[in-house]
Amino acid sequence: MKQADSSIKIGGKAFLLSAAIILALMIFSGALTMILPAGIYDRVVSDGRTLVVNGSYREVAHPDYPFWRWFTAPFEILFGPDNLTPIVLLIFITAVGGSITILESAGVMEALINFLVARFAKRKYLLITVMIFFFMVVSSFVGIYEGMVPLIIFIVPIAISLGWDSLTGLGMSLLPLSFGFASAVTNPFTIAVAQKIADLPLFSGAPLRLVFFLIVFCLVCFFVIRHAKKVEKNPQCSICYKEDEALRQKLRSGSGAAEVKDTISKSQWKALIWFASWIAVAMLMVIVTARMPGLSDLAFPMMTVFFLIGGVGGGIFAELKVGQIGRAFGKGVLNFIPGLLLVLMAYSVKHIITTGMIMDTILYRAAELISNSSSMIAAFLVYATTLVMNFFIGSASAKAFLMMPLLTPLADLVGITRQTAVLAFDFGDGFSNMVFPTNALLLIALSFTVVGYTKWIRWTWKLQILILLITSAFLAFAVRINFGPF
Repeated sequence: MKQADSSIKIGGKAFLLSAAIILALMIFSGALTMILPAGIYDRVVSDGRTLVVNGSYREVAHPDYPFWRWFTAPFEILFGPDNLTPIVLLIFITAVGGSITILESAGVMEALINFLVARFAKRKYLLITVMIFFFMVVSSFVGIYEGMVPLIIFIVPIAISLGWDSLTGLGMSLLPLSFGFASAVTNPFTIAVAQKIADLPLFSGAPLRLVFFLIVFCLVCFFVIRHAKKVEKNPQCSICYKEDEALRQKLRSGSGAAEVKDTISKSQWKALIWFASWIAVAMLMVIVTARMPGLSDLAFPMMTVFFLIGGVGGGIFAELKVGQIGRAFGKGVLNFIPGLLLVLMAYSVKHIITTGMIMDTILYRAAELISNSSSMIAAFLVYATTLVMNFFIGSASAKAFLMMPLLTPLADLVGITRQTAVLAFDFGDGFSNMVFPTNALLLIALSFTVVGYTKWIRWTWKLQILILLITSAFLAFAVRINFGPF
C-alpha cells in the first residue's frame, strides 16, 4: 500500500465542520465567563487526590480574561498547569498514526485485513456480536477506553471489506467501547472512584448494573447488525458511501481464503507477529494500570513507546529501508495534524471556563437546585448536572473528585440513596461521550476514519435518545426501590 494512499487521515470537510462546531462552543463557553459570577470551592488533598470541600463555595472577583484569549486557549493549554494530559495524548496519537502508516506502506495492513476477511466471510454477524461484546466488557468491567481506540484503525477496513461501511466498523468498536464504559459494572474510573468517595462498599449494587449492561449490549447489537444488513443490501444507502469509496477500492481484492494466505509473505507475517505482540503487551499494561491507580499515569506514555516499537520494528521485519520507514512515519504524523488541532480545541473549552473561574459556579448552582428538590427530581438533576459537567470535563475520575464530595451529602439531604447518586453520576458521565464534540477521544476515534462529527451524530441520534429513555427508567426504578445498600 503506497504512502500517498494512506487511509489514516481526517478529511478536509470533516475537519472544517468539526472545527466550526468546537469553535462555536469555545465562544459559548467564553460568553458564560462574562455572564456568570466567578466563584471557587476550597479544596483539600486526601490520599493524593484533590477533593472539593462541601459548603466552602464563595464568589470572587472576575479574573482579567479578555475575549481574545478564548481563541488562543487551544495553545495556552500546552503551557498550563494541566498540560501533561493533552501533551501525552497528542504524542500518543502521532505515534499511533506514524506506526500504522509504516505497516500500510509495507502492505502489512492490507494483507492482515484480507486474511481476517477471508476467515470471517461466512460468520459476519457473529463477528459483529463478538466484537461488540469484547469492547463492552473491557470498558465496563476493566475501565479500558483510551487504550482500545487505536483498534478502530483495523476494524473499520475489515467492516468495509465485508461489504459494510465505516459506520458499521465504528459500531463494532467505538460505539460499544463508549456504551460499555457508560454501562459500567466494575469500572474502576467511574464506579470505584465514586463509590469510594461516597463511602459505599466497593462495586456494591453490581447486579442491577449487570442487568443494565446486558440490555445495552443487546440494543447495540441490534442497532449495528440492522445497519450492516441495510448497507449490505444497498451500499449506497450509507450516509458515508462516497467517503468510503477510496478505501473500498483499495480493499476490493476479492481474495478467497487460500489465496489470501498466499498473499502474506514471510516478512509480512514476521511484521504482523512483532506488531501484534507489542500491542498485546500494551493492552496487558493498560489492564494492569487500570487496577493500580498509582500507575495509571504511565498508561499513555508506555502505550506510545509500545506502538513505536511495534510499528518501527514491523517495518524492519517487512524489509523496509530506514528511509522508507522514516518517510512513512512522517506521512502518518502529517495526516494527523488536523486531528491534533481538533483535540487542542476540544480541551480548550474546559480551559476557558476554568480560567474564567465559573466551573465551581456552575456546580454550585446545580447543587442548590438539587438540595431544594424532591427525591425523584433530585436524582434526575444529578444526572443532568453530570451531563453538563461532562461537556467541560471528559475525565470520569476528575468529575468524581469534583462532584461526589458535594453530591454525597446532598443525596442524604433529599432522600435518595448514595448508590442511586453514583448510578446517576455514571449514566451522566458515559453516554454523552458519544455526543459532545468536546470529548477529545471521540474526535480522535473519528479522525481514524472518514466519518465526520456531523455524520456520526446523524447516525447515532436515535440510539442516543433511546438510551436516554432507558437510563431514565432505570434511574427512576433505583429511586423507587431505594437502591442500596444506602
